[in-house]
Amino acid sequence: MNRVAVIDYGMGNLHSVAKAVEYVGRDLGGKLQVSVTAEARLIAAADRVIFPGVGAIRDCMAEIHRLNVGQIIKEVIKNKPLLAICVGMQALMERSEENEGIDCLGLMRGQVRFFGEDLIGEGQSKLKVPHMGWNRVSQTRDHPLWKDVADNSRFYFVHSYYIESAENSKVASTTTYGKKIVSALADENIFAAQFHPEKSQMVGLTLLRNFLRWDGQS
Repeated sequence: MNRVAVIDYGMGNLHSVAKAVEYVGRDLGGKLQVSVTAEARLIAAADRVIFPGVGAIRDCMAEIHRLNVGQIIKEVIKNKPLLAICVGMQALMERSEENEGIDCLGLMRGQVRFFGEDLIGEGQSKLKVPHMGWNRVSQTRDHPLWKDVADNSRFYFVHSYYIESAENSKVASTTTYGKKIVSALADENIFAAQFHPEKSQMVGLTLLRNFLRWDGQS
């Protein structure tokens, strides 16, 4: 049995993530159980854990603290593969500029920065914030989750804030939107993505399928 827990703290595309994981799980054979839950007992019993998130970081961190999700994640990363998505990724960092500055979990070194109101792209055209839609993801290091995902594949993004990592060795991919930003981080059994694999059609499903196979070793 491959047990996957999608952490439910009320701030993510929980069921779309769960449905995408169930869909790719059909291709792998064997039994798959996907639970959308905040129960520490069920998360501890899972083989793999997904930490999604959308919305304002202040609200996300409030619910994370209320439900003790931070401590649950600290336990998870000791011995389980963890996939963090969008604001879930940002919550792993040290601090975010959003909402006048919010402390995050501090499990990865770096800050979360605002794109700004005057973001300029190629040809000096003004870019919209949030960064919303398809964009290229340039892989910067090998990782099991990139298996069968072509370099510079397009993934789907929705965000106004981006990661500024303090550890270049942990950057797994970059994306350009007015500036070069971190679009994925990898640290031992953590893989964190700013993009939404569950919304990224075949390349996203391939990444999720790889996650179901991943043993947490890079």
